[in-house]
Amino acid sequence: MSDLPRKAVTRTAKLAALPLGFAGRATWGLGKRIVGESAELVGRELQQRTAEQLFKVLGELKGGAMKFGQALSVFESALPEEVAGPYRVALTKLQEAAPPMPTRTVHAVLEERLGANWRDLFEEFEDKPSAAASIGQVHRGVWHDGREVAVKVQYPGAGEALLSDLSQLSRFARLLGPLVPGVDIKPLITELKDRVSEELDYGLEAQAQRAHAEEFEGDPDVVVPAVVHQREQVLVTEWMDGVPLSEVIADGTKEQRDRAGQLLARFLFSGPARTGLLHADPHPGNFRLLPGGPDGEDDWRLGVLDFGTVDRLPGGLPTPIGQSLRMALDGEAEAVYRMLSTEGFVKESIELNSDAVLDYLLPIIEPAQVEEFTFTRSWMRSQAARIADPRSPAYQLGKQLNLPPAYLLIHRVTLSTIGVLCQLGATVRLREELEQWLPGFAADTAGPEDEQVAAEA
Repeated sequence: MSDLPRKAVTRTAKLAALPLGFAGRATWGLGKRIVGESAELVGRELQQRTAEQLFKVLGELKGGAMKFGQALSVFESALPEEVAGPYRVALTKLQEAAPPMPTRTVHAVLEERLGANWRDLFEEFEDKPSAAASIGQVHRGVWHDGREVAVKVQYPGAGEALLSDLSQLSRFARLLGPLVPGVDIKPLITELKDRVSEELDYGLEAQAQRAHAEEFEGDPDVVVPAVVHQREQVLVTEWMDGVPLSEVIADGTKEQRDRAGQLLARFLFSGPARTGLLHADPHPGNFRLLPGGPDGEDDWRLGVLDFGTVDRLPGGLPTPIGQSLRMALDGEAEAVYRMLSTEGFVKESIELNSDAVLDYLLPIIEPAQVEEFTFTRSWMRSQAARIADPRSPAYQLGKQLNLPPAYLLIHRVTLSTIGVLCQLGATVRLREELEQWLPGFAADTAGPEDEQVAAEA
């Protein structure tokens, strides 16, 4: 048996206690203020206690609870600075580790999936996990041919726990919403639920990782470990050292932050163009900085892990994204509005002012307007506040826009990546990556709107 709390009653009780805990701490805080303690100090302590309890529970439960916490962690940049500190510490813990399975459970899974003589496959196998995540944990080992490997072992009952947690979390999504201004929690949870079966299938993950490893083999900027062996609930890949992106965020130099940000943007947009797949889990725990890039040991490459969640895009990212983005930058409000309507972002039953739509979009696409842009937490917070404030025209307009299902995962991955770039505080030449990799964005790319304008002329 695993130490993963699987029984629905146990897990539901833990999750259901979270809103009660929030209310209890609010009452505690009120009592502190009544007896004369500083409201500012009480507020900070309240936030810290809330953060610690929330992410302690999510981390202990693993499964969907932890997956949800990891998805939230990349939006930490949107939190107001006076409350971001406590959350930042708690969220970062979820990106790298969680309480591990007992050794006996790990051995039982390996024996069941790899055979009674599973130890013969390894020269060495470390019982202590090197990392633990939402549905599995990773052990370091040496394969029988001498290669250092990472052995990913899925928690028994992970699928049941994942679905149960996400269903329970969706019930009090409204209470979790204030944790991340500007992010609609319920669709995020729904989308995570839709991906459960794929993420549990290590065969699909191995296929996606092989596709990336083959495409990026010898690449000067991106490294993807090769798949060594795969069976149900077990995935063996080449081991990859490096500096976790969470450490770069916490202590990295400006050079490291900028390099990591540039390569992260490059991987986001080049991956679909080169493999037909979009890596859809861009939280810092899935990336490493590796020394020894094209300019020598002082340069860095980006190591990419965990291909359990991908979006299959055989033609790369949809061309209308690039076309509408370029037209928005060129101030073509009517053309942008027609494109958004055609793609389903504006429902047929709704008519909006095209100039107002453009005004809504321009601040968001600011990083693509200039040759290089410095992503900051303050910029992310300003965007979140603008969209989340009910008094804002942007809030009212945003409520009327629609997100078509085909764009849902792309939207989440893009937002998540921007969140990581803001955590890094990276200066990135984003426009350069868009021009090279985003279909329809380059100035000399002619799309349907351009052809229509030409025909009318």
